Amino acid sequence: MSARLLLVTEVPVQSEEIDKTSAAWEAHNAASGHHGSVLYRSLDDAGLLVELTPIAGLAEIAEREAAHRELYTTIAPALAGDFRRQVVEFVEAPKDTDEPLPATPYIQLRHVEVKPPVHDAYREWRDRTIFDVVRTHDEVEVFLAYHSLLSTEPGVLFVSGFSVEPDVYQAVFTSPRYQDIVKQAGDTYITDRGLYTRIYARVEN
Repeated sequence: MSARLLLVTEVPVQSEEIDKTSAAWEAHNAASGHHGSVLYRSLDDAGLLVELTPIAGLAEIAEREAAHRELYTTIAPALAGDFRRQVVEFVEAPKDTDEPLPATPYIQLRHVEVKPPVHDAYREWRDRTIFDVVRTHDEVEVFLAYHSLLSTEPGVLFVSGFSVEPDVYQAVFTSPRYQDIVKQAGDTYITDRGLYTRIYARVEN
């Protein structure tokens, strides 16, 4: 079953240091005993790493504070910017997973900020539009809907897992039908910040 809470950590890295940094990050997690975390490397931005960590509750963040400081010290010389962390809370899943996180080699993070007055209507709308597309395409193996709990980037975060080549997966969301869905969302439900998407490959060191 997918994680109820996710700690999402994003870090921009100097592109020439990405391999060394991801290896150091993985080694740090192994030494810290944080085996539930999964590290991903952006395919859209050569210098971006993202870690997804299932957590049992907000108190676990405090329990990880020392490890977070140690990681910062370890990889700070290679970074192009600071750590960005947020906590998101599970809402629903048109395609759930048996594990806390997708076991797929690729994920896509899809983010939108929904206008609060139409949030309930948006939930109903996305079930018969976005989720219908996801349910009827095998290219999308896992699709989890989260909402920001603690974040400076509030809104909905979809975690989508897939194993096909990224261009094959992307075709699901560039079809004429889905482009119409995107237009409907922009006209009615989401703020002018629009849709944010990024594809990542699981780091295997």
